[in-house]
Amino acid sequence: MEEYLKIVKDAYTGYWHYLVNEIAYPSWHNYFWWLVGLSLFVWLLEIIIPWRKNQKVFRKDFWLDGFYMFFNFFLFSLIAYNAISNVVVYAFNDALGWLGIQNLVAIEVQQWPAVFQFLLMFVLADFIQWNTHRLLHKVPALWEFHKVHHSVEEMGFAAHLRFHWMETIIYKSIQYIPLAMIGFGLQDFFIVHIITVAIGHLNHANVNINYGPLKYIFNNPAMHIWHHAKNIPYATGVNFGISLSVWDYLFGTAYLPKSGKDETLGFDGVENFPKSFWQQITYPFKK
Repeated sequence: MEEYLKIVKDAYTGYWHYLVNEIAYPSWHNYFWWLVGLSLFVWLLEIIIPWRKNQKVFRKDFWLDGFYMFFNFFLFSLIAYNAISNVVVYAFNDALGWLGIQNLVAIEVQQWPAVFQFLLMFVLADFIQWNTHRLLHKVPALWEFHKVHHSVEEMGFAAHLRFHWMETIIYKSIQYIPLAMIGFGLQDFFIVHIITVAIGHLNHANVNINYGPLKYIFNNPAMHIWHHAKNIPYATGVNFGISLSVWDYLFGTAYLPKSGKDETLGFDGVENFPKSFWQQITYPFKK
């Protein structure tokens, strides 16, 4: 028990020092300032080449989404996630030890060239996320959490990170074992996370950049707008891609009937969905 208490204590103190250093000391290997820089860049694109020209620069829920962005990327880890995840990983490894399993790694990739490790992690993680995203729509209890993300009624870059904190736990839990089995830790490959954030920001931004043939590989604003369209039945859903659109084309969930520029966003009853941060994150538990 003392070991677990020490893990919790070290998680809080360690993450606090990490967060202070992230904010106080900008560097090229710094999540906080990369998030700020990417956000400002994509927001500038929205201002210069807006897709929906009548949408305000400070669109509906702009500041709420901005808070979600920093809460989900940083503050949630400080409040709970970092300590919980460290305890769960330690307990999971303890359980493996009780079962006589000393090493979960099934495929060694550590000796591969870095570019191949990067590609494998990027593609595998995205495929797992695509399947998890489908679960969030198809399982009613999970959909109640995912509603927070789909309560966006005007799309913009920060809507990317408006989601309930339970989604972090769901995604990371499902990802952990497959990635651990090929020797990846959850902190590996800083560049993977930054590229994922950049693609996600663009997917939700009020821009419509022409991807050309790459639209069949990478998710994009023209495709993702239909995922948020109000007239799409969420039990089935369409365009589940996170960074890659290829899974939707391969498995028949791609949907792009026309320009979605002026589509109404949300879901049935979105006008009655809670409007404040606290009300939104407590809503699923009340349901």
